[in-house]
Amino acid sequence: MRINSKVIQASCLTVALTLSSAAQAALNVFACEPEYAALVHELAPEANIYSATTAMQDPHQVQARPSLIAKMRQADLVVCAGADLEVGWLPMLQMKSANAKVRSTDQGLFFAADHIETLDRLESVDRSMGDVHAKGNPHLHFDPERLLKVAEALHLKLVQLEPDSKTQYDAALADFSARWQAATLKWQALAAPLKGQKVIAYHSSFRYLFNWLGIEQVGDLEPKPGLAPTTAHLAELQHRAQQGDVMAIIVASYQDERGAHWLGERATLPVQVLPMSVGGNEDSDDLFSLYQSVITLLLSYSQP
Repeated sequence: MRINSKVIQASCLTVALTLSSAAQAALNVFACEPEYAALVHELAPEANIYSATTAMQDPHQVQARPSLIAKMRQADLVVCAGADLEVGWLPMLQMKSANAKVRSTDQGLFFAADHIETLDRLESVDRSMGDVHAKGNPHLHFDPERLLKVAEALHLKLVQLEPDSKTQYDAALADFSARWQAATLKWQALAAPLKGQKVIAYHSSFRYLFNWLGIEQVGDLEPKPGLAPTTAHLAELQHRAQQGDVMAIIVASYQDERGAHWLGERATLPVQVLPMSVGGNEDSDDLFSLYQSVITLLLSYSQP
């Protein structure tokens, strides 16, 4: 029997192209929040990265939309804050997507909070306490040292999923780590005047930022975590503000500003909206510019 050499060549070419395509296929990453989409981009710039939320959305409250289910179905890796921040919607996405690869942290599921010591852990919680997290405050991305530890852990996860790309992942982590540590020293020097300043804020969204910079949150616009400001509670905060030592009222980019402005007008205090994550304002298009933007905005209200 004669074998057509052209057919063989065509078949070999098809197989080669298929194998090449498979080898070059980028990792599909589903990030629960934009700060983790940005972190993945630093560590795996060739990955296909999708962020389920924006800085203008409350990450506690997300609808399990068909588009999110479809993206999770395609994911090789899911990266989230953890500490139960996404407990109201992530399990539903996992169930409906039927993607076994991203159901366990042993495989393609990664929680940032699992790799650092969170602030404000609680031994037990009940409904009377409001919307609190027993595993600690999940908004950890505003602590540069903790975020670097998360980056190191995420690097190991990437290597676990794609061991053949270890060299590239090692190089990306080394580059990010060097730039991040240099930037952290610069930010610490820049933010020195903020140490000891006092603010009133909405929720504990910036708990890690304030802890890092030495800012004291002396009041919360929420009567209890997760509850909207009430007139009675705002009146109490107005009384506290009369001491004259509060720098500003701080609100995150996705939070309702009405209570803050009510208090600001009566207490003669400035209201500052800070980007909660990458994309929260026009000056925060990556993690580096996010930190720079937040510190710059806070410094504009710094008191001597």
